[in-house]
Amino acid sequence: MEDYAKVYLVVSRVIYWTIAFLLTRMMFKKRSFDFCNRIVSTIHALFAVFLSLKSVQDWSCPVCPLASTSSPLQIKALGVSLGYLIYDLVCCLFDKKIKIDNSVHHLVSIVGIGAGLAYEKCGSEMVAALWITEISSPFLHLRELLKELGYKDTDLNLASDVLFAVIFTLARMCFGPYLCYVTLSAANPVLIKAMALGLQLVSAFWFYKIAKMVKYKFIKRSKAKAN
Repeated sequence: MEDYAKVYLVVSRVIYWTIAFLLTRMMFKKRSFDFCNRIVSTIHALFAVFLSLKSVQDWSCPVCPLASTSSPLQIKALGVSLGYLIYDLVCCLFDKKIKIDNSVHHLVSIVGIGAGLAYEKCGSEMVAALWITEISSPFLHLRELLKELGYKDTDLNLASDVLFAVIFTLARMCFGPYLCYVTLSAANPVLIKAMALGLQLVSAFWFYKIAKMVKYKFIKRSKAKAN
């Protein structure tokens, strides 16, 4: 794909996600900025999972062929998500809720996907990484949406917390390290290898925070029932 076509793909997706957010704000005028952004983020996560699955070239080995030229479908999947990540990073700045770990995750992902699009290599590994990172996202956003809808500290909210924790752990701490290993082992550009390692380190840090969150929730629930 020509460079101008890839730039158009990314820029147009930034615009599309921004329009989606503005329309969501119009529909949910009484809800917070974060609530509307999470709805858009959930839509992106569903699209990203669908596009990443659709672009798998060999289902007997979903991360194969390694270090190969990216297919048109893989480039499209990566372009859609790169546009979203740029939109979401800017959105976080407007919301004035900047979290260092989240910003690092966004920057690592933006640089990694940008490098993948520029080199047009590592398509199989990158769409696999896209699936791994986004499969738990709808449940991440659901737990926060439920809180704003008045379901904080309910069984429904606890169930969404546990479901998110389980899916995140399976995806990022079971499949993630394997994907990181094959990406580092294959003949991929150094920048892509560095971003793969960085993403796995951020995932490990989040896993630690999520484990603490789930532990706190169960202790809190046990104390409430005891009283």
